[in-house]
Amino acid sequence: MKPFVLLATRAEDLPADEEYALFLRRTGLDERDLVRVRLEAGPMPRLDLDALSGIFVGGGPFNASDPPERKSPVQHRVEAEFAVLLNEVVARDFPFLGACYGVGTLGVHQGATIDRTYAEPIGVVPITLTEAGASDPLLAGMPSTFSAFVGHKEAIHSLPPSATLLGSSPTCPVQMFRVRSNVYATQFHPELDLDGIVVRIHAYAGHGYFAADELELTLASVRRAEVSHPSRMLRTFVELHAR
Repeated sequence: MKPFVLLATRAEDLPADEEYALFLRRTGLDERDLVRVRLEAGPMPRLDLDALSGIFVGGGPFNASDPPERKSPVQHRVEAEFAVLLNEVVARDFPFLGACYGVGTLGVHQGATIDRTYAEPIGVVPITLTEAGASDPLLAGMPSTFSAFVGHKEAIHSLPPSATLLGSSPTCPVQMFRVRSNVYATQFHPELDLDGIVVRIHAYAGHGYFAADELELTLASVRRAEVSHPSRMLRTFVELHAR
């Protein structure tokens, strides 16, 4: 089988390693078949799409809607690299699934409006599939509404005509969308389980996702509902595209 790639941007080792472990477990792949590239550590290598089965993108600290002067040199580099990669990915309709930061990368590439209107605090929200989502092969077997972990400072305000809306939550209208047939992005985190999000809550305390005195409240918020369905789509993505 040709490998999949996980493009990651987390600078902190603990949440970065936990994210990779979660993608391995949720996809059913081993380290040989899911190659991790830590973009915060160095330039994106040239990715030969003919030698790959698909691309995953993890979450991260970058906000696409931040003004240019507030973006670090690393963020500017990563955004430029994603722009080049997505030119080829979208043109070829190559299998791509971006989680959380995938919304920023693919959304910007397609001309979506991204701002802080629909930011969501760390917690669990209900995701409701659209008619297109209910019939999408990546979401086969998913209930029409399911719980998912979220936590983001920005979101898509409006989708461009090139994108198909697949899922929404009450506080964030664009939770999942597709471009062409095989290029996907989710605002929620399909890879996360409860232990994984607890690791991230502790790792990103002080990063502006919640106030200094809200740690226990935030930890309680992710325990309010069981989250079991979103990870299905990662294994389905592999089953659909492994070659």
